[in-house]
Amino acid sequence: MVTSTIEVDAFLADSVVAAEGKLFVQGLGWNIINAQRTPTRHDRIGVGILIRVPYTATNQPHKFELRLENADGIRLSIGDNPMGQGKIQGLGGEFNVGRPPTINPGDEQIVPFAVNINNLPFEQAGSYRFVVSVDGVDGKELPFRVQLVGQPQPIIRAAGE
Repeated sequence: MVTSTIEVDAFLADSVVAAEGKLFVQGLGWNIINAQRTPTRHDRIGVGILIRVPYTATNQPHKFELRLENADGIRLSIGDNPMGQGKIQGLGGEFNVGRPPTINPGDEQIVPFAVNINNLPFEQAGSYRFVVSVDGVDGKELPFRVQLVGQPQPIIRAAGE
């Protein structure tokens, strides 16, 4: 099937690295963060992104963005601006995929991106989602939940039980 639109695949993991046109992943396949209290910070969240660029969309600039939203669709901060002013509201960049002579008309090319966010703050338990957009169009949602869990309590038994 030949497609003329950019498609996005993405996933949550503990850590992701992009190298040699591939994604290398640790801790893939989760959708719950357990916390003992809120507010809390999660050590690291990795987001792997695969953007499928069709033949007809090569040799032109594209933009992608990753943002975090709560259950109401409100954009949330993903950290402090390292320049000292305000909060980071999303991550992204521009890319341009060339059309090498070895691909055929109708072929697509896959562009991998790895995003790792350290110490992501969550003010409360609840539902969240990362949203990946390309050229201003939302292409993939990654829902997850922050849930409160209690400390394990010891089981105390009387002698003879």
